[in-house]
Amino acid sequence: MWGRASAGIVVGFLVAAGLTGLVAWLPPGHWQAALVPSLIAFIPLWMLAAIWAFSFRTAARAWALLGASAAGIFLLLWLLRLSGAVQ
Repeated sequence: MWGRASAGIVVGFLVAAGLTGLVAWLPPGHWQAALVPSLIAFIPLWMLAAIWAFSFRTAARAWALLGASAAGIFLLLWLLRLSGAVQ
């Protein structure tokens, strides 16, 4: 249980941070206009990621899949930035 909880807190933070970046960058217009709504969305996203960690059978699977999700989200943000789709 503690392993899944720590995965939800630590790696869930990274998942929520990446999703917050997507929420801030993907809507049309300047990212500054979406800054406050994306920051407001951060806490519920982090809570959802923490709850998601408890859906896995083992802590190792929670760490692995949440970590892979976080890596995928940050890779997507990096690719969007390289392509010029976001500022």
